[in-house]
Amino acid sequence: MTINIHPVPAHLRHPEKAHRPDTPVLRKPDWIRVKAPTSEEAAETRRLMRSLKLHTVCEEAACPNLGECWKQKHATFMILGAICTRACSFCNVATGKPLAVDADEPKHVAEAVGQLGLHHVVITSVDRDDLEDGGASQFVRTIEEIRKASPGTTIEILTPDFIRKPGAIEAVVAARPDVFNHNLETVPRLYPTIRPGARYFASLQLLAKVKELDPAMFTKSGLMVGLGEEKIEIMQVMDDLRAADVDFITIGQYLQPTRKHAEVKRFVTPDEFASYTTIARAKGFLMVSASPLTRSSHHAGEDFARLRAAREEKLAGTAAAAG
Repeated sequence: MTINIHPVPAHLRHPEKAHRPDTPVLRKPDWIRVKAPTSEEAAETRRLMRSLKLHTVCEEAACPNLGECWKQKHATFMILGAICTRACSFCNVATGKPLAVDADEPKHVAEAVGQLGLHHVVITSVDRDDLEDGGASQFVRTIEEIRKASPGTTIEILTPDFIRKPGAIEAVVAARPDVFNHNLETVPRLYPTIRPGARYFASLQLLAKVKELDPAMFTKSGLMVGLGEEKIEIMQVMDDLRAADVDFITIGQYLQPTRKHAEVKRFVTPDEFASYTTIARAKGFLMVSASPLTRSSHHAGEDFARLRAAREEKLAGTAAAAG
């Protein structure tokens, strides 16, 4: 079941997809089942977002885990508005000309973090190719406001690629988020059709740059499967991420938002996800999350705790071996 929170006609929400032929929609297997967001906690979370004029990727990207996460009052904030300048064929976020950046948004995010009592928060954004810094300064201000309002909250960011935005990566790293995430999304062969506005090696270079600037900062990246990729291609992406010293990889099933989006070529089985987990751990990732419903920010707080513990264990083992 894919939850479409905003059933806006595709020609309004996704003008670039309006004239595409409809793609077939495969029947979902039994292992992909989610609950609708009908709890009172979910309703409270929605009211809070509306009152503070905030957006969440949970809603805008039609995340299948919305019901589960919002019942626990966990939400992933999407800054810089709700309109993206890119037109990725997998994504449900609206495409078009964005509105002006809301100067009050960072304070509102910090207020929501406090009201929800979040110990760990994930901040993402739309792509803002129209801005000189790609929106980096808004990430910085949001991190700063959360630090002031909730100093005990750990912060994970999921950024755009900041391609052709000099100084953007440096500015965000200097704000010292606890986790810097940037998703590769798919294998390089599929970029022209799935992620046409991005460049695979530019995204890899971003992740490597973060580690170069701050070797202690946790880095993370995610992939979707079921788009027609081959297993050997996923394994190559894993190698590329490890070469960039990425700590944490997430792998989840792509779910088609509408008939105008890229089609699901197949549903990857739970056993295959388990195999990807084994392979990724063998390649040296500190953390792996791979399952049909895995998403970048799903269970992010618990995963961050495990990520820190894994690094401490690794450092302790290295020290013992050296001694």
